[in-house]
Amino acid sequence: MPNSLFIPSEQRKTTGTVPVTTKTMFQKIGPILLVACAMALGGGVACAEDMVTLSLAIKDHQFEPAEVQAPAGKPIEFHVKNLGSTASEFESRELHFEKVVTAGGEIVVRVRPQQPGRYNFFDDFHHETQGFLVVQ
Repeated sequence: MPNSLFIPSEQRKTTGTVPVTTKTMFQKIGPILLVACAMALGGGVACAEDMVTLSLAIKDHQFEPAEVQAPAGKPIEFHVKNLGSTASEFESRELHFEKVVTAGGEIVVRVRPQQPGRYNFFDDFHHETQGFLVVQ
């Protein structure tokens, strides 16, 4: 049977075939493809209740607290507030992020789930400002 995309409209009326368009095809298989891609990329979709939220402040070129803890295998969300009068850059090479926090500003940084270990973060504008994430 020939592909219905190439059947002239007058023949479709007599044969009863319905043309398949990209739109109708995506409506049928699109949701399946989206779920498959999400699972392939991340092994599943992280839920908001799985997220671990950690709050930090930068004050007088120090992190408060200087060490935070999180469970292994859970996505992490850092909330960092800069209480100082100069900008800071919240960075971690091990956790693969860097983000500027303006004076008096607040940022949110999301990190993928980590294996157990001790991970350094720092203020790239003031290298003496160091902190650690301990994942257990």
